[in-house]
Amino acid sequence: MGSGILGTGVSGLLAAQHGLQTTEHNIANANTPGYTRQRVLQGSNAGVNTGSGFLGQGTHVATVERLYSRFLTEQVDRSQSGASQLDTYAAQIKQIDNLLADSSAGLSPALQGFFDGVAQVAANPSHLPSRQTLVSNAQGLSARYQSLGTQLAQMYDGINGEIRDSVKAINSYAEQIARLNEQIGLAQASTGHSANDLLDTRDYLVAQLNTLIRARSSANGDGSINIFVGNGQQLVVGSQSIGLAVTVSASDPSRLAVGVKSNAGVQEMPESLISGGALGGLLAFRSESLDRVSSDLGRSAVSLALTVNAQSALGQDLLGQSNLSPPPSGFTPELFTVAEPGVQADNRNPAGSPRVSASFTTPPPFSGNFYTDLVASDYRLTSDGASVTLTRLADKRQWTAADLAALDVQLQGEPQGFSLASSAPLPAGASYLVQPTRDAASKIAVNPAVVADPRLIPAAAPIRTSASASNTGSARVSPGSVGPGYEALGAALPLAVVYENGQLRNFPAGTQVSIDGGAPQLIASTASGVPYTSGASVTLVGAANTTPPSGITFSISGVPNNGDSFVLARNAGATADGRNILALAELQTRDTMSGKTASFQESYAQLVSENGNRTRQAQIGGEAQKALLKQAQESRDSLSGVNLDEEAANLIRYQQAYQASAKALQIATDLFDTILGIAGR
Repeated sequence: MGSGILGTGVSGLLAAQHGLQTTEHNIANANTPGYTRQRVLQGSNAGVNTGSGFLGQGTHVATVERLYSRFLTEQVDRSQSGASQLDTYAAQIKQIDNLLADSSAGLSPALQGFFDGVAQVAANPSHLPSRQTLVSNAQGLSARYQSLGTQLAQMYDGINGEIRDSVKAINSYAEQIARLNEQIGLAQASTGHSANDLLDTRDYLVAQLNTLIRARSSANGDGSINIFVGNGQQLVVGSQSIGLAVTVSASDPSRLAVGVKSNAGVQEMPESLISGGALGGLLAFRSESLDRVSSDLGRSAVSLALTVNAQSALGQDLLGQSNLSPPPSGFTPELFTVAEPGVQADNRNPAGSPRVSASFTTPPPFSGNFYTDLVASDYRLTSDGASVTLTRLADKRQWTAADLAALDVQLQGEPQGFSLASSAPLPAGASYLVQPTRDAASKIAVNPAVVADPRLIPAAAPIRTSASASNTGSARVSPGSVGPGYEALGAALPLAVVYENGQLRNFPAGTQVSIDGGAPQLIASTASGVPYTSGASVTLVGAANTTPPSGITFSISGVPNNGDSFVLARNAGATADGRNILALAELQTRDTMSGKTASFQESYAQLVSENGNRTRQAQIGGEAQKALLKQAQESRDSLSGVNLDEEAANLIRYQQAYQASAKALQIATDLFDTILGIAGR
């Protein structure tokens, strides 16, 4: 009897001691990150059949278990991954929002300053200080573009650095998890019990890993886990850490990509497969926002340069030089210089793949000015050997043709503002990344020749009109204007257009004349005439094939008499003429961008607005994801977290059980001593 009572008391004492130790362990780790509350699982020992029934033999501790839910833990990991991604995204895009929307450092003040300088020259074309002001303001505008473009480029460099740091941290966590897998497997195999604290450490590392990248896990029979990222790429397999690697993007050498290590080297992962965590936020921000803003800002810079230069080409400078000047001509129509579109060949292209180049198309005329068709997007050019396909990456719009020449013809119906050419046919498997405007903002500049000599600004029109002093009618001729292709008509000047019997005659034979933008009429001889309508625009069509026809345009209003003549001539000595600079000033308010749908300021305002909306969406999404994370953590903590009040109650409970078992043990000892005393007599 004494032995049974002693054994039962000892078992209760040990169980209470284990309970106290586990409770104290919980209390000590109440603030330890990733700790999961533990509890003692007790079981009763098998009873002994005495013939009078089974007498209990006390208790035993079956194991110490974690109060753990795989479902709740994975829910926290998913929420943490989403919250980290949106936090990173919001922090990055906020920098762009501050950059673009800054009232002093943004683009709007510089654009306004440039056109203010244009207005000053228009008011006094011969005033050299006004021309110098325009040059200075143009330099200020190009410097603002360059500054914004450079800061965006620095963000690319910063993201490259953060990608390296994130991958390094991911690999560090992967290696630690792999080591813990090995330790957990050994511990559990040798004891048959759960290695609770090691499991907590591993779960905490998985949680930390999810702050960097969305990671999924699967359990193995030996207690280890496998970690997967992307669409199933292995990061950890049991005790083996595979890890990620940073590599230069095969399609764009200016940016870093993330790859998976393999025996064959590093296999680049598509960015779309990497989601969650800080790394997912960085890649999503780069592809969704930074690329778009860089291309859109570059589009603004290119559109400004191309349209201003196109209008400048229709002018005449203060030295009397224009595209009508006989060679050799020192005419410099380009006010701005800008780099041509970038084309990057994929480094996986077949050997011998030709070089592909791109160039901006000449801005089409529109309402007396010009516009561009450029889109804020990169493009992917691919070949299957039989045809080439151009994909606009912003919306996946595609064009397919037999070769690049046929592709350019196809794009005339939906122009993109650039053309492509190659030195040879593209082989099957060739791929090229076309970046029309990605880096353009940082590369725009003012023509050095104009900076050195502001007299080269083409403020005047290259032609002038006049009515003959001998005219007897009341008709008056407009000052006249020129459009693309007008330079081909230089040999026809001076030209005296004569009115006879309701017709205008004396146009050069072989030229074409358009009335009010209608279909051109071929002039067979100087005796050929075109109908006269008071106020109608008359265009002597140049070499350029435009719609409507362009060249040298004028109008005659009033009632002319037979024999009245109207002279078109070069604009010699026109130091006070500002007709071309006035036309250039109208670019400020005309819809010169996005295929005749937005002005420079409207396009930039739209860019600022869109980026601001994305910033706000990222912030709101981040706040919502944090709320979900908090709910998930509270749900997990309600099961797994340490409650100090509950543990204090457990201390009292186990203390009382310990004291009671100790009392029972004391009684058993006394009884045993009594029996020994009786037996010794």
